Amino acid sequence: MTTALRTPRARSPRSAGAVRGAIGLGAGVAVLVTSVAVALTIGPADLGVGDAWSVVASRLGWGTTELTPLREGIVWNLRLPRTLLAAVCGAGLAVCGAVMQSLLRNPLADPFVLGVSSGASTGAVVVIVLGVGGGALSVSGGAFVGAVGSFALVLLLSQVLGGTTDRVVLAGVAAMQLFSALTSFVVMTAADAETTRGVLFWLLGSLSGADWADVGLCLAVLALALAVCLGYGRTLDAFAFGQDAAATLGIAVARTRLVLLCVTALLTAALVSSAGAIGFVGLVLPHAARALVGPGHARLLPVSALAGAVFLVWADTLARTVLDPQEVPVGVVTSLVGVPAFVLILYRTRRMR
Repeated sequence: MTTALRTPRARSPRSAGAVRGAIGLGAGVAVLVTSVAVALTIGPADLGVGDAWSVVASRLGWGTTELTPLREGIVWNLRLPRTLLAAVCGAGLAVCGAVMQSLLRNPLADPFVLGVSSGASTGAVVVIVLGVGGGALSVSGGAFVGAVGSFALVLLLSQVLGGTTDRVVLAGVAAMQLFSALTSFVVMTAADAETTRGVLFWLLGSLSGADWADVGLCLAVLALALAVCLGYGRTLDAFAFGQDAAATLGIAVARTRLVLLCVTALLTAALVSSAGAIGFVGLVLPHAARALVGPGHARLLPVSALAGAVFLVWADTLARTVLDPQEVPVGVVTSLVGVPAFVLILYRTRRMR
């Protein structure tokens, strides 16, 4: 009587990829948590990771803290909401960039290609300089209204021009130029020097005014948008082969594009209304994520979110400490890093043609 020897079953490429993706996500979460914890300790006040944790645990009812009320307030009311908002904004902008680049089949697309940032800037400037709203409309509210208005104009123009992907991009460029001109006109004609400086700081991106309300709102919008985008993950994979190929697979191209454009535009509007226009995060980080996990959106979107969160946490930490006590707009820091990466992307795109 003979017995058959059983050989171990080879692991399929799909399961191997899932394992690598899970390991990558776990590592990314660990890096993000560590980055947030360390960022809380950096600044003029002498605080350690243990001090920051004791404050958080105390606020959540898990223990007590021996820090003074002043130092406790620095952690809970200043640094923690700012750091968390940086993580949420970085994650949201990176997710929007990944979706836009796949949806428009343009490696240089970013969350602001639809003119959302320019519209938000105009809305914020109108509230700050002209006092529109009579105090009932905050700067964030004005920025959100302006962003949504700009996106509505882009949708209208793109439909009038034909509704193709190229027309959407061209309509976004037109809206961007229009609202940028309106912003400049309002600032130059109605703002004094001090107001102009404050407006400029906001336009370049700033997390200095972050509070828990901003964190809660942006986190809720990010969670909803990420869930929708992940639900369209396979559809976005199909868009990589072109709209015609996606249509032959039974995908409703026009409806899918409209849904995802609206989701990314609303997420961008919420983020910009809270933190201003922070450039290059949505352009650069999705490319870094693709280099790590490939083009499949089931892994690309979460990894892009984690990469964007970690990047912006450290960019904001550098922005608030490098010239202490003076603060640098975080958009300046992201641009200094993003411009060389942008040039590299252009170079690689040229070589692929």
